[in-house]
Parts: sequence; structure tokens; C-alpha cells
Amino acid sequence: QVQLVESGGGLVQAGGSLRLSCAASGSIRSINTMGWYRQAPGKQRELVAAVTSRGSTNYADSVKGRFTISRDNAKNTVYLQMNSLKPEDTAIYYCNADIVQWIESRMYWGQGTQVTVSS
Repeated sequence: QVQLVESGGGLVQAGGSLRLSCAASGSIRSINTMGWYRQAPGKQRELVAAVTSRGSTNYADSVKGRFTISRDNAKNTVYLQMNSLKPEDTAIYYCNADIVQWIESRMYWGQGTQVTVSS
């Protein structure tokens, strides 16, 4: 069985920073793309940032220049450094990973971590 466990969420004032972590564990052969999504109340879940196994990154326009995604392949962990946070960044943040256990890959999700930015 595979698990994604997130940490690092919390309450921060506008302009502040937070760092999210997500560690994958279990029977893992390899991990393709890892990413972060978020869902604010009353809104659909949206992609925040993603990073491939080779380190190529992709960001939502709303976070470019403020957020940085990175990963440690040896630890099966992905990070999201969030700077210059805005109240509109408030949401539940979910980790996502495309994991190969045997032959085919499958998408896994973390349980979510709350990020609240006060004005």
C-alpha cells in the first residue's frame, strides 16, 4: 500500500511564508510527476505546481514568482515553498503523485493540509 503524508500547513499573515512537505511511503518502484493542488471553499480543485522526475516544473499563473516546488527523489518527498502569501492562497493543499509500484502507474493523493492566510 502507498501513502502520501503532508505536513507544514498552518495560519500565516499576508506576506509571510510556509513550506509544505509530502512524503510518499510504501511499496514504490518509482515516482513520475509529483505535484500540489489546492481547493478553496466553493471552488474546484486546481493545480498549483508540479515537478517531473527529471526536475521540470510547471506553475499556475497565480503563484509564479512566489511559490517554488522541489523534490528529493531519494526520500520520495516533494516540497512547496510558499512566499509572499496572499489571503487568496487560503485553501486545503493536496499532494499528488504518479507512482509506479510494479508496471503501470497510478495517481495517489494525500489527505490535505490547511493553509490559511490572514489579511
